[in-house]
Amino acid sequence: MRRRRFFAWGLGVAACAAGCGTERVTTGTAGMRAKFLINPGGARWSRVGQAFVSAARASGYETGIGTRITVTGLPALAAAELNNGQTLLDSATPLSRLAGDVEVVVVPANSRFKDFDEFGAHLLTRPGQTLLAGGPQGEPDHLLFGLIAKGLGADTRQVDYTGYPSSREAVIALLSGKAAAAAGLLGDWRASIRQRRVRALAVSSAGRVPGLDVPTLLECGVRVDFADWSAAFGPDGMPDESREPAIRMCEEVTGSPGWRAACRAAGWVSIPLSGDDFELWLGTEVERIRAVLRDFGLLDTIKSTTCGAGCGNGH
Repeated sequence: MRRRRFFAWGLGVAACAAGCGTERVTTGTAGMRAKFLINPGGARWSRVGQAFVSAARASGYETGIGTRITVTGLPALAAAELNNGQTLLDSATPLSRLAGDVEVVVVPANSRFKDFDEFGAHLLTRPGQTLLAGGPQGEPDHLLFGLIAKGLGADTRQVDYTGYPSSREAVIALLSGKAAAAAGLLGDWRASIRQRRVRALAVSSAGRVPGLDVPTLLECGVRVDFADWSAAFGPDGMPDESREPAIRMCEEVTGSPGWRAACRAAGWVSIPLSGDDFELWLGTEVERIRAVLRDFGLLDTIKSTTCGAGCGNGH
């Protein structure tokens, strides 16, 4: 098992370009006006944050100041666990799940694995001899392979995974023979799939991706429905009088034609879930991710929470 240190992706609100806030006059029992300022919790959520703001404006919300809402997601949840920090359930107020990036499992075009069944059989019987690649350890690509291994019944502790800083480096590693299979965002691998440099074995979503003749993991017999999700969170300890209008705003925006169109254009899956239902789901997601990280031996063993320029985890 290759190990590396991790950057902490916290809920700190990053600077947001071009007035990334929303305000709308909503009248409650007290006749108060609700205002929202929506910002991404880091650069990786800037696109979905901007799309959410645009959809909010299209729904009638105006730019302004007010209750802060942070858009963040799965990598932040995993990083908090890895750095022995507070989970998102403890450090912020869950408001609404927004969208998810579909992941794909790929092999080189000339791979001996003709389909997912052949790949899965090899991973099940020889997990330590099935070299896997993707993004940094502890992030969604790595987590997906952990869930696949668990779903197959393989010994997750023996999974041999190398994480790379970018999808470009993962592509190079796969095509150069340094890995037998890789996982990553479908959007990052579409060009290579289209050029037939790689073959897609399965996608992580519950349903098939339109225009892509690739089965889901569920169809392949692996009970995994997975996405690199993003969500909206309020400040820790958010009072009900602020939380409820924020949840209503999220529900209206994620149910709007503008939001659905933005998700289609970006290749995201719209997966809205708000309020108490989202908080309940988030609790199960925390446990699922924590269990995978524990299986990898990454929990309770990592003491350092920062990583310098020399971090690496290649073979």
